Amino acid sequence: MSQPGAVIGGRAPPFGLWERMLAGRYLRAKRSQGGVALISLISFVGIMVAVATLIIVMSVMNGFRTELLSRILGFQGHVFVTGGVLDGSERDAAAARILKIPSVLQAAPIVEAQAIAIGPSQITGAIVRGIGAGDLRATPLVSGNIKHGNLRGFGAGDYGGDVVVVGERLAQQLGVGVGDTLILISPSGGSTAFGGTPLQKPYTVGATFSVGMSQYDQAYIYMALPQAQLFFGREDTADAIEVRVADPDHAERMKAPIARAAGPAAVVSDWTQRDSSFWGALKVERAVMRLILMLVVAIAALNIISGLIMLVKNKGRDIAILRTMGAGQGSILRIFFMAGASVGVLGTAAGLAVGILFCTYIDQIQDVVEYVTGQAVFSSDVYYLSHVPAKTDWAEVALIVFWSLAVSFLATLPPAWRASRLDPVEALRYE
Repeated sequence: MSQPGAVIGGRAPPFGLWERMLAGRYLRAKRSQGGVALISLISFVGIMVAVATLIIVMSVMNGFRTELLSRILGFQGHVFVTGGVLDGSERDAAAARILKIPSVLQAAPIVEAQAIAIGPSQITGAIVRGIGAGDLRATPLVSGNIKHGNLRGFGAGDYGGDVVVVGERLAQQLGVGVGDTLILISPSGGSTAFGGTPLQKPYTVGATFSVGMSQYDQAYIYMALPQAQLFFGREDTADAIEVRVADPDHAERMKAPIARAAGPAAVVSDWTQRDSSFWGALKVERAVMRLILMLVVAIAALNIISGLIMLVKNKGRDIAILRTMGAGQGSILRIFFMAGASVGVLGTAAGLAVGILFCTYIDQIQDVVEYVTGQAVFSSDVYYLSHVPAKTDWAEVALIVFWSLAVSFLATLPPAWRASRLDPVEALRYE
């Protein structure tokens, strides 16, 4: 009838064998036996889907931020030095001093300006970036993603030569390849007595690159720094010194030593200041999405309350019998707490497994969806990236699991407490 050692003077151990067995029996009871298996199943599925969705969405947002951050910072640098220090020999001396700072990986003077690119297929605008040959080779995001050609001829010849490196999508748009001639028009390259005049000059495509972001692959052209200074009429100056540091997240704290090394005429800024609105929007969007999905998890967990209330109502006679046999209020509370909490634990575990598996095989899932639908689900023209990124942050996963378990446990307490306070005399009066 009752399990051995069930209730003897209230000495049964908390969460003992008999309490766990009763909780499992009540949870698995069929409808004809007064059970709520269907409602428990619905609660389980709801919590599983909510937890998996929260893990997947947050992992994709983390991956999107990481991929975007690595490409933007790998392309543009982390700290920027401008001001009067950019003229002539003073610029090179400042770059050399900056390179001596610990954690500084690169200090590259650059010239960046807009130009008109003319190819056999099309005429379009482009952004020309002038950079030293050694600095370009030391930029792994570009030098490590050369699709056609090579960098051997880049920077060779008078004033840096006429070899340029073109983004892969821009080269396709213009209809040029390695070894072809590309005509560039500078809006203000030539200087006359009446001001600047457009300058047109042919260049040879030495290589094409693809960094995986359409924002760069279809807009940028690399040119040797001396040639860019000549082509855009910069004489012996640059637009900025781009500094790359070991950890981009520490760029702000690196500003002070870089400013001291560059000199009093320098103006120093970091990547968070240049695109503050963009990164701020990403941060806010991530926080709001986390809050919304955590509320969804809470709503799914609240289904446990309805199922457990029905279970308590259906098992009123059993509760009364257990109380008359010596079961304490604490035992009844624990039995129904375990019955409800087990749904939350199992649903959270299943959602964790589904979410982690989905994030692990997200590339294969994307390939299958694109194959079945015949369309790209993550267009690089819209999202800047060519695939769906996912980076699992285990600290965030732990927070999600903790939240799901917490709301599940809290949801079981009111009905379990109500069951423990049930008066056995009232429950058996009409039996």
